[in-house]
Amino acid sequence: MRKKNIENNNEISELCTFTLGGYEQKVLIEGKSKESPVVLTLHGGPGTPIPFSVGCRGIFPEFTNKFIMVYWDQLGCGINNFTITDDFSIDSFVHMTEELISKLKEKFPNNNIMIFSTSWGSILSAKLLEKNPHVVDAIVACGQIVKNVFICDEVLETLKKTNISRKKLKRISKITVDNYTNKDLQLISSSLRKYTNAYDNKAGEKAPMGKIIKGLLKSPDYKFKDFKAIMVNGYRKNSSLWKEILKLDLSNQLSNVKVPYIMLQGDTDIVASTKTAKKLFIDSNNSNLNCIVVKNTGHFPGVEMMERLLTMLDNQRKRLS
Repeated sequence: MRKKNIENNNEISELCTFTLGGYEQKVLIEGKSKESPVVLTLHGGPGTPIPFSVGCRGIFPEFTNKFIMVYWDQLGCGINNFTITDDFSIDSFVHMTEELISKLKEKFPNNNIMIFSTSWGSILSAKLLEKNPHVVDAIVACGQIVKNVFICDEVLETLKKTNISRKKLKRISKITVDNYTNKDLQLISSSLRKYTNAYDNKAGEKAPMGKIIKGLLKSPDYKFKDFKAIMVNGYRKNSSLWKEILKLDLSNQLSNVKVPYIMLQGDTDIVASTKTAKKLFIDSNNSNLNCIVVKNTGHFPGVEMMERLLTMLDNQRKRLS
């Protein structure tokens, strides 16, 4: 009943269909007031539309009370499940993002537009500004990817200090960006999850995923196949995106941002290296770029990260008003 009341009290709560990149895609737009700033969410993965997804109608009133939230399951996952072949590139998704922003500007011509991006989504937000430096008014990125994802000295040195077996460590040490398999990436990822705080910091309070999952399963917009496609989806056989991600370096793009760009980094995140993001922030000497480290947090946002995100978005809302 509470969720239904939230929906009824919102001036806008609608499932829209837009053509992005030549593909029809569904996007949920929800907010208490049509005058609020618009926040487009760019999720992680590639292909993991959580915590914000098209199935989240009525789930996040703390956000929709202050913003018009735009939830987009990027092509290939969730409600927009589709086979992502190796013909797709990072720029394919940047282009779709740019088109979606254009649609939002048509729909809300007098509203400020911000982006909340996370992990893979932070690649899209940084490259978006490279193409069009003033396309949005501000960006808050959680777990900003700068460079050296997975295959780097920081990951290897951190794993050396754990109880990981010598056999696994030896195998990981031989993986390079030019010579790897999907199983190699899975090994690094699973090792970081098991032996380090890179993903989840055990000291931090976890986000209420049970509440979110329950909401998704009861969503009026999601079918069970859409829920399943949050994790098992059209990205399973894709290799082109990870080939780009592993060689990516966004240092120059981020150093030269022309709108406020806030990087929220978990203090134990070495997936999207906090150490790298902090150094970039200091070296850039760019007043538009900021890096804020959240304690007891890894790559996955916990309660404190979500609270800090809301605060940062609200600060930008007040600045723009």
